Amino acid sequence: MSEFENRIRDKSLLSRITTADKLIPLFASTEKRRLNLGWSGFTPVGYPKVIPAALADHVEKNNLQGKWRFNLFIGASIDAEIEDRWASLQMIDRRWPYQTGKAVNKAINKGEIRMGDKHLSMFAQDLFNGFYTMEEGGGLDVAIVEASAIDENGNIIPAGSVGAAPEIIAIADKIIVEINTAIPSFEGMHDIWLSDAPPYKKIIPITDVRQRIGTPFIPTDKNKIVGIVESAIPDNGRAVRGSDAVSDAIAANIIDFFSHEVKSGRLPKNLLPLQSGVGSIANAVVMGLTNSPFENLTVYSEVLQDGFLPFLDSGKCRFINATSVSLSNEGFEHWWKNYDKYRESVLLRPMQISNNPEIIRRLGVIAMNTPVEVDIYAHANSTLVGGVRMLNGIGGSGDFCRAAYLSIMHAPSVRAGKTDELGISSIVPKVPHVDHTEHDLDVVVTEQGLADLRGLCPKDRAFKIIDKCAHPAYRDYLRDYLERASEKTKNAHEPQILSECYKMHISLEETGTMRFWEH
Repeated sequence: MSEFENRIRDKSLLSRITTADKLIPLFASTEKRRLNLGWSGFTPVGYPKVIPAALADHVEKNNLQGKWRFNLFIGASIDAEIEDRWASLQMIDRRWPYQTGKAVNKAINKGEIRMGDKHLSMFAQDLFNGFYTMEEGGGLDVAIVEASAIDENGNIIPAGSVGAAPEIIAIADKIIVEINTAIPSFEGMHDIWLSDAPPYKKIIPITDVRQRIGTPFIPTDKNKIVGIVESAIPDNGRAVRGSDAVSDAIAANIIDFFSHEVKSGRLPKNLLPLQSGVGSIANAVVMGLTNSPFENLTVYSEVLQDGFLPFLDSGKCRFINATSVSLSNEGFEHWWKNYDKYRESVLLRPMQISNNPEIIRRLGVIAMNTPVEVDIYAHANSTLVGGVRMLNGIGGSGDFCRAAYLSIMHAPSVRAGKTDELGISSIVPKVPHVDHTEHDLDVVVTEQGLADLRGLCPKDRAFKIIDKCAHPAYRDYLRDYLERASEKTKNAHEPQILSECYKMHISLEETGTMRFWEH
């Protein structure tokens, strides 16, 4: 018996082994009836690879571009190559709730794909409740799920991510399983727990990151499985963004802040469970913690990225909760070499649990995320450039930011514009789009410094953010703006000059730099 067949332990399902081509007729689409598809995956890990590629081939060969269009509901982003190909073939009508592909992003911002953005923990819950497909009865037509295996009772054992797969499997009319034999099985690393419906919802019984509360498989009605195909395609790992001087300086500011909080008695010596977003700053913070004096640390986050591997190897981090193992190709190579060790210290949960505000608040998670920009009163924009152009989506940053024990936003103080290497300030008078309100942010950090905003009124927060976090190229203007706004509004609670508060953004749009006073 082949490795593929060995991974199907419920032998009654062997008769459902098939090929991608034979499943294509299930996806016939018309202008009046767009199929609602749910895919597994969270970041470029654990996503289906064979069926989406076969569907794209079919559309391309039969000139069905723009005719076969689907509504895609996926835990978060997946491999950009698959989504970008679908976008280029005009196969996506609606897409929830997060994406990273360039072609997908371009189509969204041209109005060709209708994207919805949502807090990730709430997306999984709302999908389960049928909010996104109400006109079709609230379910999904087909779930396409990558799996490590199928157990003796027909339950699906996920691969390298969980995401919204439990909810997708629960509400789908038909299920197609791709068993990936190109990678070892992740079996034993998952803790699957499905929430129930209100009223009187059960308490999620997690008081320690190491607790298991569910099953090592996704409960599955095997009668809904219409096809099982083999995948021999490994995950297309996320490339690691290397650290730089700015990221290292931001990380150093955060580590110094943690040390001060421990000395002041506001944090324990091993801190509290940490959440970290993705990208160079997040990796720099994790590397800073690896080289810090802190020990016995834990993580309660969305993704395990490359920076966490040396963190685990060092012994400084003793346990990680996530919903996805989001590594580079080099990171995966290291992961599998040390898998026996990592499987004892990593637990993968559904995104409705990994991102759940109830647990985040109970555990006292320290949240660290990167926004597009923060204004002088600490409202943060994480999604829309200029208030209009979608980047990726809010992801899980809001889940963590609003419920964290400490909510930290970190960003470089400036980014390069089209005409000015200092042309985009991350500190602005007023953000043109608010994802995280002033009520949710405790700390703002740039390479310039760290502003601890706890216990401060709005104007005091504003002066501290300007003085500690703004780049010198913008600091004088921002302070002058705040003083003039205070005078104009007669010291109103949050002074703004409405005719000027977006002048930096307008200048960026028109000239390529926010420094309009230089022109």
